[in-house]
Formats: sequence, structure tokens, C-alpha cells
Amino acid sequence: MPHSLPSSPKSTPKDGRNGITKFTNCRILRGNSLVHEDLWVDSVTGKIIPSQAAFYDDLIMPDEVINLGGRILSPGFIECQLNGAFGFNFSTLLEPAAYAKKIREVNRQLVTTGVTAYLPTITSQRSEIYKCALPHLGPSGDYQVAEDGAESVGAHVEGPFLNPTKNGIHNVDVLRTAESFEDLEDCYGAGNLRSENGYGPAAVKMITAAPELGQMTGLIPELTQRGIIYSIGHSEATYEEASAAVGAGATMITHLFNAMRPLHHRNPGIFGVLGIAESLPRPWFGIIADGEHLHPTTIKIAFNAHPDGFILVTDAMHLVGLPDGTYAWTNGDCTSGIIKKGPKLILEGSDRIAGSSITLIECVNNFLNWTGASIPQALKAVTSTPAAMLGLQGVKGSLTEGADADLVVFSENMTAHGAPELVIDEVWKFGTKVFNRKLA
Repeated sequence: MPHSLPSSPKSTPKDGRNGITKFTNCRILRGNSLVHEDLWVDSVTGKIIPSQAAFYDDLIMPDEVINLGGRILSPGFIECQLNGAFGFNFSTLLEPAAYAKKIREVNRQLVTTGVTAYLPTITSQRSEIYKCALPHLGPSGDYQVAEDGAESVGAHVEGPFLNPTKNGIHNVDVLRTAESFEDLEDCYGAGNLRSENGYGPAAVKMITAAPELGQMTGLIPELTQRGIIYSIGHSEATYEEASAAVGAGATMITHLFNAMRPLHHRNPGIFGVLGIAESLPRPWFGIIADGEHLHPTTIKIAFNAHPDGFILVTDAMHLVGLPDGTYAWTNGDCTSGIIKKGPKLILEGSDRIAGSSITLIECVNNFLNWTGASIPQALKAVTSTPAAMLGLQGVKGSLTEGADADLVVFSENMTAHGAPELVIDEVWKFGTKVFNRKLA
């Protein structure tokens, strides 16, 4: 399945319409502020357009002017760790046509949660699953239209090059150690780690691995040269080992604090690389704000340590949107059961947390409720910050001219504790409305 084709029109207006929409009377996310501005979008190109040039220079009138009544207008959410949703897990072996159909179904439902771009994540599996699934999970925005829903910005492979002592619920029987780049190619498929025919990015956008095992740290430069992000995770790395990985090009930490060596006053471990060092950049990091993986105070500590690197993720499983019960999950070379009880997921026969069943908007509202952060700070953690981590500044995660017109319209409520709570009213993909809460 191709994952990088020349971009095509995102919509085809009819009856002489030009596909341009103007949003007015809205509060737009600009950095650390919500500012009163108008915003113009073009559903044909799928981009945000300069309003002054459109109106005054080209004498263009919008097809529609939407008065948002003071509501918030934000970039669409970017989810960096999603294992599946709405009944489908990406770590599933299916015939290609059946797998592609499931992805399309997930994309259309996922966008209703505010997520307009995401990294479909495959956990530690047999090589066969990576080689079959990854060609379907590469960047898809160039050939999707608005009605297709959320787009992939590349796959995230979380494993199998993980430390067996920090495996979480990953099956230790399929974990590996890499001594050469050929070991990575053998696992994931060489074609999934390079651009297709020299055009566009590779199917894999991010790899989570333990840098202290084998020769993994030495392989980081080759990955980053290919445009693949290296994320430290499921690791026993000391501060020194984590620092060496950052020095080699690691720029992300997968679900900070979970499945890694804990912070110690004499060796801060992986968390220590968030401290300011003269010679090393500070990496971005994922935080699961579901109330199960981390204590709210731990989340506040992480945010205060490095707010510009703070990214909210769900680590959600395919049980998102499903009723309570026990569900099967392909776990390496066996099938495990995951018990869903409310928002909590537990690996059957153990007390281990098995990902989450939360949505990203719920993570945003939890973060607002627990930390006292501002709405712009919370929204940045799911928009501009993950876009920067992915190298997509100016394309995703912002409302600047030329960026993709992926938008979320929010109403703002107050909780019983006086914290703001955001409610998704509308979602727009490539300048076309694809979700309306009033019609859902």
C-alpha cells in the first residue's frame, strides 16, 4: 500500500463555490495565548490561507462565514501513541484488504475525538506482523481526503528492542537485541525503514527502544538520518546511558516514568536528561494522564521540569469506545486477555496496567484539572509540541498560514473544582467539517 503520493485536492466544491470558509468571533490558539482573530481556510487545498491577501488582494469572498460566538479554535490534536481504537488493534495479522478497511474505520471514528493526525503504534510482536502491518500505517495525508478522517503521520514501533526487566505487558519471548542495523531491517522489513522509491518518508516514523542493550545507541544516527525518531523507553538506562543516547540523536522519551528505571537521588536515570545540560538538547517526552499510569503530582513535576517538551499521549488500546469486558490481544507469539473495567485496563492473570482506554481530550481535561495549567498550555501538549517533535512545524499543530486546516472548535465549561473543561463541538479536517457534536 503506497504511503506517499502527490497531494490531491482535499475536496471538490460544487455550484460555483470556492471552498473557502471564514471563522470569526473566536479565540484562536497562538502560542501561550488565546487571541481574538479571524481565520480563513480553503477546503480545496486543505490549508489555512492569509485572510488579508484573500480579501483585499484577490477580492475573494468566503463561501461561508461562521460566527463561533467566542468559542475556542485550536489546531487538531496529534496523538503520538495509539495502539488501536474502536475494536481494532494495529498489532493484528489480517489479509491486506481487511486490514486496510479496519484502518479506514478507525480513522473516521478517531477524528470525532479531536485527533486529526496520529502515530499508529505496534507493540512488541513477531516480525511477520510488522512486515504485514507497517505498509498500511505509513504517512497517509497526501492521498487522503477530508472525509477519510484522521491521518497517519507514520508508524510508531514500540518494541521489540526493549529491556526484558521493563517489559510492562510486552511478551518477553519476542523481545530482541540489536547488534547491527540489519537486525532492525530483519525485524521490521528493510522497506519500512526507508523512503519508498526515494519519494516521501518511510512507513516507520518513530522507534521506541532501550538504548543500553546491544549496540542500539550506536544505531541511533542511522535512524535519524532516515528521518526516524528514536525514543527511549522500556529501559533500565542509567543517566549516563540515557545521556549517551540523547547525544547520539534520541529526541523523545516514551511514556515518561512508566516502564523505566525510577528517579534516584544519586542517579536520576532517564528523567535526568530533562535537566538543563550545556552540551545536550532536552528531549520531548510522553505523559499518560489517565489517572492510572501516573499520580497527578508526578505529572505536574514532569511538566514543570520541561514544559516545552511535554506531550500528552493516551497509550490507548483497541478497547477505546467498547463496553467493559475481557478482550483478546495479540501479544507477541501468544494471545493475551485484557480486562476493561471503566477506564482501567489490566492484563488478565496479573495486576499490570495494559495501556489505557482514554481519549486525548480526556487527557487534556485531566491535565487542566490536576495541574492548574492554562488552556493554551494544555492544548500545546497535543498540538504544537508533538508537531515540533515530529518535525511538522508549520504543517501540523498550528494555525499559521500554509498549515493544514485541521481544526477543533471547543466550548468551555467549568468543573465543580473550578477548573476549565473543554468540550469538542466540531472537528474540521483539511478545511472541511467532519464532526458536529450537535448532529452526533
